[in-house]
Amino acid sequence: MPLLELKNVTKGFGHQPVLKDLSLSIDEGEFVAIVGYSGAGKSTLISLLAGLTQADSGTITLSGQKVSGPGPDRGVVFQNYSLLPWLSVYDNIGLAVEQVFPRFSAAEKKAHIEKYIAMVNLTPARAKLPSELSGGMRQRVSVARALAMSPKVLLMDEPLSALDALTRATLQDEIVNIWDKDKKTVVLITNDVDEGILVADRIIPLSMGPGAQLGPSFKVDLPRPRDRKAMNHDAGFRKLRTGVIEWLLGPGRRRKASSAQSVARPAVAADAGISGLSIGFVPLADAAQFPAST
Repeated sequence: MPLLELKNVTKGFGHQPVLKDLSLSIDEGEFVAIVGYSGAGKSTLISLLAGLTQADSGTITLSGQKVSGPGPDRGVVFQNYSLLPWLSVYDNIGLAVEQVFPRFSAAEKKAHIEKYIAMVNLTPARAKLPSELSGGMRQRVSVARALAMSPKVLLMDEPLSALDALTRATLQDEIVNIWDKDKKTVVLITNDVDEGILVADRIIPLSMGPGAQLGPSFKVDLPRPRDRKAMNHDAGFRKLRTGVIEWLLGPGRRRKASSAQSVARPAVAADAGISGLSIGFVPLADAAQFPAST
């Protein structure tokens, strides 16, 4: 039985469907990346999985139980960090631990908090406020706080999109290292195909909206650990990357034109939502010849 499962999930706002008939099964310990255009409904999908909003139809289950609201069995890492500005690194994480493990002794709570601060390499900054941290450090606190809740599933909503390229690359590696140690089930939302291939076991593209739908599942069978530079020269990486891009530019893009019956827009505007790729500016046949983003 899958750990996390969506069956025919549809969600809209007003009379406009945002997500339509989504079905997905995720096994325990899997790292799955959902890749799609900006504005396609990826954050809405994370909100549904987190129980922060409810589907109009269909069901979402975790360990066979219906998801009807938020809970500590799902840790969420948001794009904007969501840290309390008046609390230190230690206390931001400690607040979550207090809520989830109220019966821990003071010594147990301290050890638990310190463990996850160390896991994201922030022990020297444990007493600092969010305003004293860089964007990358704030996101590490957010990851540590989510992991400290010991969730069954870690949900990540484009957690690295606001970071500069070097910080983003560093945190990508750290997230993979943390996952490799803990083997939590992870669902990562991203608009960067290369990021998905670098970190995930499986990539599932999401079509353009309205009424966005999930595409086919692409298994990432590249050996771990994955090296960015080496992947550029790997035929398997190039084939996988091209396959995901072809779906996003083909069936994943055509869905919007047919469902909305809208006038076709220039390719640059339509494709600008997929960061890290030059697919809006080069012929599709040449896409695989370009190096991955670093």
